[in-house]
Amino acid sequence: MIHIKFKNLEKSQMAREVVQERVAALVEKFPDLERSRIQITLEMQNSPTQAGPDLFRVKLYVVRGKYDGIVVDKANSNLYVALAEVVDLMLEKLNRFGDRLRVKNRTKARKIEQEVGDSNREL
Repeated sequence: MIHIKFKNLEKSQMAREVVQERVAALVEKFPDLERSRIQITLEMQNSPTQAGPDLFRVKLYVVRGKYDGIVVDKANSNLYVALAEVVDLMLEKLNRFGDRLRVKNRTKARKIEQEVGDSNREL
């Protein structure tokens, strides 16, 4: 489930559709995300007292499921560039998360194998 929040930014159907499309691509690559709640905050940071460009921030937070607690946050002067950076970083984090689990499982298997080999030698 994808939940999109707009903060200091006018709600836009186009922005909502682009976010849905980008996150759907992530869910397609990592099906375990389907059971997660993904919260995306689109925010514009603007100083009313100082002139200057607007800064857009996109924050993606996975609430439940296998990838619970992953947070990715990026800012840029363009909302869509910030969104693209968040999706790229999220893809990288999810890949690393899977790699970590594979390494842990492999280490456990080696340890068990070694223990079994040691007990066979004692007999």
